[in-house]
Amino acid sequence: MLSKKCKYAIHALVYLAEKYDQGPVQIQEISDQKHIPKKFLEAILLELRHSKILQSKKGKGGGYYLYRKPEDVNLVEVIRLMDGALAMLPCVSLHYYERCEECRNEETCGIRDSFIGVRDETLRILSRSTLAQITKRERQLAASSKIKK
Repeated sequence: MLSKKCKYAIHALVYLAEKYDQGPVQIQEISDQKHIPKKFLEAILLELRHSKILQSKKGKGGGYYLYRKPEDVNLVEVIRLMDGALAMLPCVSLHYYERCEECRNEETCGIRDSFIGVRDETLRILSRSTLAQITKRERQLAASSKIKK
């Protein structure tokens, strides 16, 4: 399950992807539009800036903007940054591996084998889920919901 911090980070990044090439966006605007507490958002955006996903500009006309193109930022990167491991079990994690206490033999563990499949499929889907792909999908969904009305 994603933390609130991670969900807020994703929502803020998607909003900034929608505003890509329109200049910096002020924290207050993101906070208001995405209903994210401003103080919490400030800390999240700072962390995203330190990891080179965002850049900021000070002064009049300042704010935050994507450091990289929306197609170059995927959910795997954001989730790992905000929440750490993606894997549901520590023994299948690629970046945060830990041996499971209950496991006698990892090589023959059917549970581990099943969760490796879950991890791999999750990584495949989230790696393809870029900010560009998400914003495109949101536009498509919004257009199709208008057609249905």
